[in-house]
Amino acid sequence: MSRFFIASLLLGFAVAANAQGYPPPPPPPPPGPAANVHYGWAEVLRVDPVYGVAAQPPQQQCYPQTVTRQDDNHTGGTVLGAIVGGVLGSTLGHGRGRTATTVAGAVAGGAIGNRVSAAHDQPYTTQETVCQPVAYAPQQQIIGYDVEYRYRGDVYMSRLPYDPGERLRVRITVAPAD
Repeated sequence: MSRFFIASLLLGFAVAANAQGYPPPPPPPPPGPAANVHYGWAEVLRVDPVYGVAAQPPQQQCYPQTVTRQDDNHTGGTVLGAIVGGVLGSTLGHGRGRTATTVAGAVAGGAIGNRVSAAHDQPYTTQETVCQPVAYAPQQQIIGYDVEYRYRGDVYMSRLPYDPGERLRVRITVAPAD
């Protein structure tokens, strides 16, 4: 019965120690030059947030908008008119005059075909997405923390990207001075 009591007591201490929220101990150092490195815990004396202006990336606000348009593509009427005008012009002339009347008929037919096709254009409405740039006022936010901590009686200061809490894990390196 006493062994069961001692085992239960040890298990309770182990659970309580893990509940402290401290990270696990560091892994053993690799062999070689890093063998002179070990880790310890420092007491955090002060944590001051460091503020900076966060640059907002350019953004756009987009919304649908109804747009009325007129079809301006008269290529089909122009080409068809030029072909018909060229054929009619080629029937009128003789010799070198035939070439001139063919060209003149094609030009006149193209112009007439363009006007006829433009007269039959119908307006239509469509949805378009319209975007406008949006500017936001710059905002201050925490960009880091100035941390003052004590390790073995000496006080140190570091800027960290996080608030370390009450204790800070530190890396200790030992190397010859010369």
